[in-house]
Amino acid sequence: QVQLVESGGGLVQPGGSLRLSCLASGFTFSWYDIDWYRQAPGKERGYIGKISPHGHVTFYDGSLEGRFTISRDNDKNTAYLQMNAMKPEDTAVYYCYAPYGSGYWGQGTQVTVSS
Repeated sequence: QVQLVESGGGLVQPGGSLRLSCLASGFTFSWYDIDWYRQAPGKERGYIGKISPHGHVTFYDGSLEGRFTISRDNDKNTAYLQMNAMKPEDTAVYYCYAPYGSGYWGQGTQVTVSS
């Protein structure tokens, strides 16, 4: 079956970095975009951006582009979200999403930015 498994979340101090991973299985990973979302406490899930099968990245929120990087390794069926210069407002549950069939979400990984 289709699975997306995020990992790499945790507690980080302001200004720190984290790299999230999204390991996919059950479909041909290299054929599909992978999207990243996040949901902050008390807020709706918001769209961060996506990466195409060939690595073209589009950010929905241009203000993130200088701090966040999206990449993928099709040989490893894994997409990545690199987050640098992190801020307390980056605290959220982060999700990856594959627009395969009806669409599939990962379970999410908690990221907390706090001193």
